[in-house]
Amino acid sequence: MTRDAAITTISDYFDDGRFQSDLADLVAYETESQNPDQAPELLRYLNEAMLPRLTGMGFACAIHDNPAPGAGPLLVGERHEGDDLPTILSYGHGDVIRAQTDQWREGLHPFKLVEEGDRLYGRGTADNKGQHLINIAAMEAVIAARGQLGFNCRIVIETGEETGSPGLHDFFAAHKDALKADVLIASDGPRLQPETPTMFMGSRGGVTFDLVVDLREGAHHSGNWGGLLADPAMILAQALSSITDARGQIRIPEWRPDSLSNSVRAALGGLPIEGGDGPAIDPDWGEESLTPAERAYGWNSFAILAMKSGVPEAPVNAISAHARATCQLRYVVGTTPEDILPALRRHLDAQGFEAVEIVPHDRGFFRATRLDPDHPWVRFTAASLERTSGQAPHALPNLAGSLPNDAFAEILGLPTVWVPHSYRGCSQHAPDEHVLKPVCRDALRLMAGLFWDIGERNRELG
Repeated sequence: MTRDAAITTISDYFDDGRFQSDLADLVAYETESQNPDQAPELLRYLNEAMLPRLTGMGFACAIHDNPAPGAGPLLVGERHEGDDLPTILSYGHGDVIRAQTDQWREGLHPFKLVEEGDRLYGRGTADNKGQHLINIAAMEAVIAARGQLGFNCRIVIETGEETGSPGLHDFFAAHKDALKADVLIASDGPRLQPETPTMFMGSRGGVTFDLVVDLREGAHHSGNWGGLLADPAMILAQALSSITDARGQIRIPEWRPDSLSNSVRAALGGLPIEGGDGPAIDPDWGEESLTPAERAYGWNSFAILAMKSGVPEAPVNAISAHARATCQLRYVVGTTPEDILPALRRHLDAQGFEAVEIVPHDRGFFRATRLDPDHPWVRFTAASLERTSGQAPHALPNLAGSLPNDAFAEILGLPTVWVPHSYRGCSQHAPDEHVLKPVCRDALRLMAGLFWDIGERNRELG
């Protein structure tokens, strides 16, 4: 059998509706890891949806309790074909964010796959059920065409990524030998443009925290006490405004990375940043000296996710006692993670905002990672994707978003190559989440070609 046969097999899988049917089955599991009431669904997804399929493909599988109390279980599968063959580690997460059922438009439901034109709607279609289904199905097609993969494969399916992957790093540290591999090849996130394959080799880190001003017990009349009582909302607003300038440029020196090298600039040069159904970017926002691609993939960004003081939905004539803002720094390699919050503390104190408390989120931290765009596995993957698609993929040193890539890169010591199968307008983490059928079909073909090529050149890559 041939590479073309594997690609024909996977094309038929999509064209006859089996992919859509399989995805509908996965979407139906209500795997909201942010909802404690749905904890049984996480285990059910692994036991009923993942375990039989992987076992049927010749994987020896085990489901493990999470070392973090109360966090979702993990599945580890292994298909071993030869001691002299390279080992590929793959990954996906079966959990999804909260359903937000009442916010989906009429005719849609988060846990029912709905097909409309070129779109497949449902929670997890993009993040991440559809993406790991594509990779698993592509491996099936290679096995069907060749009789084997041509390489060893280990796969991890976790169920806590949407809560910050609790326990994943500890689990990897404890099972390092069982997870040894030559490279991670996995899928998450969006393509830069729907019609062009994308690769990224790391991710921005992310740290989430609250800034809190808590001055007294209870609110007080704004007339009787105005001018006499410090306003926590005003203090907080001024503290926040000191972190960036009026166009969002970061003012804290330690939050400004030193890693935007000429090679990274070259890798980002010419990459599209707009397109699809995403919003138009604001050209006058962010670091003024950088291109939009450099701002998104080569630099740090600070965001205020939410703010509250008083009762916004029903304001009264009172000076509030409290103010709170939930904030986030997305950061690239070249930023010292351990110094992010201490640097903020030093900055606030120097600006006279000692009253502003920093409250870290328990599960709001991913470390930044990046792989050299010239790494052999990057070049090999890019060549394979181009062979199948007929066009060179967009190659990013790192994703603009955050995911637990540091667990693979730092704990397991792996080069990491991610091939995303969604697009930026997919409404990931929002109502009406969906994937594009042409992207899914293309992704199935790309991954079948990639897995075939790894099996063909196994000795050179090992």
